[in-house]
Amino acid sequence: MKKLENIDFLIFDLGNVIIDIDYSFSINELKKILPEAKHSLTDKFFPSTFHKDYEKGLISSSQFREEVRNLYREDWTDAQIDHVWNSLLKDIPLERIELLKKLRMDFGTAVLSNTNEIHIEKFDELLIDQTGEKSIYDLCDRIFLSHQMGLSKPDEAIYKAVMNEIKIDPERVLFFDDLSANLDGAKRVGLQTYHITHPKALIQFFENVY
Repeated sequence: MKKLENIDFLIFDLGNVIIDIDYSFSINELKKILPEAKHSLTDKFFPSTFHKDYEKGLISSSQFREEVRNLYREDWTDAQIDHVWNSLLKDIPLERIELLKKLRMDFGTAVLSNTNEIHIEKFDELLIDQTGEKSIYDLCDRIFLSHQMGLSKPDEAIYKAVMNEIKIDPERVLFFDDLSANLDGAKRVGLQTYHITHPKALIQFFENVY
């Protein structure tokens, strides 16, 4: 890939595109505070209905935490739950942040992420600590977060809502995500897509653009 032709706007997922995430790490942290007899219930943590509701902003952070307590029948503190929930958020490589800054000079840019209030607060903490940048809102021209939109990927509605906001023809937009289902949803709305499959994929994609 030597240059991007006919592309005016770039959209980036957060998890495993901008920030590395590790779901298994969170499960291990969950097991540390969960009685061993309940370890078989850890596979219900991420697929839970309340997780999906939280990502769409249908329940508050306090309601989410209460759902976690109810699921495991444990009287955990907010801090304990937040630690487990946020422990999947790992490194934000500086080279990715520097790339975003460079791309923003030549393209419109946006983040589109299925996320939630607790994760975004932690993301900003990690961003400051690891890169010196102050907020997710400093990274791109537009920030689209599922819990603020009441929508989530891969539903076509979230991509249509983004297109309505940025006012760019979908075929001139390139979307990066690590999940093929999310890319399929974007394709159905007409966006061009690229599958991020390893930690260096984003950097390597743009190596020969300039």
